[in-house]
Amino acid sequence: MRSCNLAAGALAALVVTALGLGTAVSQSTSRKPHFGKPISQADLAAWDIDIRTSDGKGLPQGKGTVAEGKALFAQQCVACHGDAAKGGPMYGSMVGGIGSFTTNARVLTPGSMYPYAPILFDYIRRTMPMTAPQSLTNDQVYALSAYILNLNGLIAENAVMDAASLTKVMMPNRNGFVVDNRPDTTAKRCMANC
Repeated sequence: MRSCNLAAGALAALVVTALGLGTAVSQSTSRKPHFGKPISQADLAAWDIDIRTSDGKGLPQGKGTVAEGKALFAQQCVACHGDAAKGGPMYGSMVGGIGSFTTNARVLTPGSMYPYAPILFDYIRRTMPMTAPQSLTNDQVYALSAYILNLNGLIAENAVMDAASLTKVMMPNRNGFVVDNRPDTTAKRCMANC
């Protein structure tokens, strides 16, 4: 009888252990972490804002005028950049300096240093206003770009900026850059059989 009691006790312990393990296994699989989710094309589009500045590839649809840019600048930009973008409490001038890169007294402005106008659009869209980057619409960014280019004497006061016209703006420092032909810069990226 004693061996029956031992056998029954061992069987009961085995059943309880098995039930406990089963519960633990089912709980552990239900608590398994679920990382990520599928990304839609719309989700990607919000992040895919690269612009190839030499030819404007990637510039979005939209347009803006110098007058619209002037009004928007007065509302959102003047506090940091000053009147007519001549410099304010946060940032220096965004006007002038054209030709200064051939001297020792360089003045860093979009008109003096950017080789291509789409760089201005890209910079404004990604970083401005400082308190809410990437909050401006494409039309607003085109308008601000037009205003700043006009202040630098690079486009007319009645100009309308869009993807086509922005890429046609001839920036004064376009040819002011040299190709870096040092031997260590000629390395080609190896993509296969490296």
